Parts: sequence; C-alpha cells; structure tokens
Amino acid sequence: MSGQRDLEGLSALVTGATSGIGKAVAEELGRRGAEVIVHGRDATRGEAVVDAITTEGGRARFVAADLSDPAQLDDLIEQVGAVDVLVNNAGFSWFGPTATLDVATFDRLFAANVRAPYFLVAALAPKMAARGSGSIVNLSSMAGQIGLAGSAAYGATKSTLASMTRSWAAEFSPAGVRVNAIAPGPVVTGGAAPDRIEALGATTILARAAQPSEIAEVIAFLASPKASYVTGAVIAADGGRTAV
Repeated sequence: MSGQRDLEGLSALVTGATSGIGKAVAEELGRRGAEVIVHGRDATRGEAVVDAITTEGGRARFVAADLSDPAQLDDLIEQVGAVDVLVNNAGFSWFGPTATLDVATFDRLFAANVRAPYFLVAALAPKMAARGSGSIVNLSSMAGQIGLAGSAAYGATKSTLASMTRSWAAEFSPAGVRVNAIAPGPVVTGGAAPDRIEALGATTILARAAQPSEIAEVIAFLASPKASYVTGAVIAADGGRTAV
C-alpha cells in the first residue's frame, strides 16, 4: 500500500476506469485510501480493476454504463448518489481528415467527451457544494490547447471541457468545490495507435510519451487536500509540448 493516505474516508467516481489513464487513476486513488467507484462498459475489465484495488487493501465497486446513452448516464448518476471526488476521464479520440468524419461519430464524440461530463457535474457538484467540499478533475488534452492536423473535432471536445472547467470553478468553488482539468500529452494506453503516440511523444521536450501512472499521480494530487488552493486550473502534463 502507498504511504500516502490523503484520500482516506473519501469516495471517488472515476469514469472510463477499466483501462489506460482511468484504470491507473482508479488504482492510485484506491492506494491513497479513497473508496473508488470504477465506471466502464466492460464488466470483466471493471471487476479486474476492482480486484486490483481490493487486493491492495482498498475499497472499490464497479458500475457499468455507456455514457453516450442519456438513459444509462442517468442510471449511473442514480447508482452513484453522491461522491467527494469526480474524475471525468471517460471518452474517446478520433483523428483523421476533417472531411472523413461522419455525423454519427461526430455526435458520439461530443456525447461522450462533453455531454456526459456536463451532466455528471450538473448532478454531483451541487451535492458537493451542499456539503461544502469536493474535488472535480476533468480530462482535457494537449489536443485542446494546440493545433494538430486531424484533431479538429476531438480537440474541440477537449477545449470545451477546459472551458467548462473554468466556468464550473467560478460557479462551485465559492461553496468549497475545487474544479480543475489536466491536459495530458501523448500517453501510452494501448487505446490509440502506438505509432501515432510514439510520433507525438517525439515532438515533446522530453521526447517521449507518458505512462498512465504519470498522469494518475497528477490527478491524485488535484483530487487531494494537498491541492487545496488550486481551482480553475488546466494543468499541462504533456512533456513540455505546449510550453514551446
């Protein structure tokens, strides 16, 4: 178990927690003492994450939902009830020539990456505010901060999430709810094409892509009381790509 137990007694919902960054975040929050609600669409992978957390002495449960489906999103909200920490990680990426993106994929992209986080915050943030405390961390992206050929739609979803982060901080932080975003650069998750991630990693100052655990550490900090004076921020964890 981690020596840091700075989330002891808190509950956390991590969306898209069955693989990649979300999985690493769920496991890290569990190590730090949080009771983790592991969200995903695949029950087998979800239970594997729960097992990994409980094996280390943590507490976790799995809730399934396709967040691009409003009915399933509502069901997730009902099952969750209230949490102390919300990590809006779920979503997917799409890269390619603008003219090749079809309407159905465009709508699904915005439903998963923008609409779902919006309504999760709409449901859970007021409950946090009523208690006078809480932390929300949204997964933006380097793609929402700079121009990348082929990422117009995906980058727009992540730029929108960064904008909503600032607005939510203005709305909820006076009541004690901190709202921040992290904008990762290329991350080796197994979800995106490895050659694309490797090529993007080579463009960063550190000349490599990140591992999911490196992003999870930053998210765990933002979720914790150690970040008590941080709100409305979009933290770059991109190997310095947007710094130069």
